[in-house]
Amino acid sequence: MAIDVFRDVNLDIAFTSDLQRAADTAEIILKTHPRRDQITLIKEKRLRERCLGRLEGKHLSERRNQTGVDEMAESVAAFLDRALSWWDTDIVEGLTAHKLDWDAALRFSFSFLAIVPLASLLGTATDQMSTKLGQTLAGLLNASFGNAVEIIVGIAALMQDQIVIVQNSLLGSILSNILLVLGCSFLAAGMKFKESNFQVTAAQASSSLMTLACITLIIPAAYNSVKPPVETLLTNPLNVNPGVIDPERWSGLLIISRGTAVLLLGVYVAYLYFQLKSHAYLFQADTENQEEEQPRMNIVAASISLLLVTIITAFCADYLVASIEEFADRYHIPKPFIGLILLPIVGNAAEHVTSIWMALKGQMELTIGICVGSSIQIAAFVVPLLVVIGWISHHELTLFFANFETIAFFASVFLVNTLIQDGKSNYMEGLMLLTLYLVIALAFWVS
Repeated sequence: MAIDVFRDVNLDIAFTSDLQRAADTAEIILKTHPRRDQITLIKEKRLRERCLGRLEGKHLSERRNQTGVDEMAESVAAFLDRALSWWDTDIVEGLTAHKLDWDAALRFSFSFLAIVPLASLLGTATDQMSTKLGQTLAGLLNASFGNAVEIIVGIAALMQDQIVIVQNSLLGSILSNILLVLGCSFLAAGMKFKESNFQVTAAQASSSLMTLACITLIIPAAYNSVKPPVETLLTNPLNVNPGVIDPERWSGLLIISRGTAVLLLGVYVAYLYFQLKSHAYLFQADTENQEEEQPRMNIVAASISLLLVTIITAFCADYLVASIEEFADRYHIPKPFIGLILLPIVGNAAEHVTSIWMALKGQMELTIGICVGSSIQIAAFVVPLLVVIGWISHHELTLFFANFETIAFFASVFLVNTLIQDGKSNYMEGLMLLTLYLVIALAFWVS
C-alpha cells in the first residue's frame, strides 16, 4: 500500500510533473499517514517560490514577480467582482439613464443609488491600503479619501457652478454626522447599556476644532452684515454670487474665504500630527478584544481598485449633480433640502451603519471618532480644499453661508459640545440630537 511506502520517510515536498496532482497527493498523505507529525510541506513563501521556479525553469526573481502579478490580478478581480454585484442593478442604470436622457426623477434616483455602493467600495479600498501603510500614512490616506464622495460631488457641482449644492451638501454632511448618526448611535447604545463612557479629552479636542470651523463660517456672514449693501439678498438669500452682492463686498468675501481656507488647511495638518503623533494615545480605542484585520489586497491592487472606483464615482456624481436642477424644479423639491438632507445620505451610508454598530458593541470612542472625525475632515479639510480648487479653477466659492445655514451649524456644534463634555452618553442625549436634526430638515424643506 502507498501508506507503507511512506511510513518511514520524512517527506519534505512532493513533486511530479503535475504540480496540482502533487499538492493533492501530499494533502492526502498528510491526512492518512500514521506518522504525519514527521511530514512537512514547504509553506515558507520564499522557499516555495524557489522550488516552483526551478520546476518551471525560471529564476527566483522571475517566479516571484510572476507570483506578485498573479496575486495582484486575483485581488483586483475579487474586488471588481464585488463591485459588479451592484453594477447591473445600480451603476449601469445610472449611467444609462443619463446617456438616454430619461426622466429627471429616474436620472437622479439611479445616480443617487449608484453612489451608495461606490462609497462603500471606496471605503473598502482605502481600508485595504491603510493596513499596508504605517500609522501616519494611513491617517493621511484616510484624511484624503475618508470623504472622497463629498469631495467628488463637491467638485462636480463646483465645476457646474452649483454653489448652493456645494455649500448645502457639505454642511449637510457635517450635520448628518454630528446630529443624525451620532444621535442614532447614542440612542442605540443607550437602549442597550443605559449609559456609555468615552475618552473626554479626545472628544473635547475634536469638538473644539469643530467650533473653530464653525466660527470661520460666522466671520464671513458677520462681514457681509456690517458692510453697507448695494443690493439686498431678500429675493434669493441662498444664491450667493457676484450678481447679487456688490463687487466690493464680494471681493472682500473672496479674500476672507481664501485666506481662511489656507489657514484651516494648516490647522488640519497640525490636528493630524496631534492625533497621529504627539497625542496619539488620547485617540487610541481599547483593542484588547479586537482581532487584527488581515489585508486581502496588496498595495498595488488596492491602489488600482481605488483609482477605478474613484473614476466611476466621478462620472456618477457628475450625472447626479446635472439632474438636480430639473429634478427639483419638476417635482417642487427645494434644492437646499436635496443638498442638506438627501446627498449626505449617499456619501455617509457606510459610516452610518459602522458607527451605530460600534456603539452597540460599547466602543463609543470609535463611534465618536467616526462621527466627529468625519465632520472635522469636511469642515477643516474638504470645505477649504474646495475653496482653493474654486480659486484655482476660477469658480468662485466662498465661506459665506446664508444666515440660516450658519445659525443651524452653530446651534448643532453647540449642542454636541454640551452633550459630550461629561464623557458619558445615554438615549436621551441621542434623542436630543435627532430632534434638532429633524427640526433643521423641516426648516430646509419649507425654505
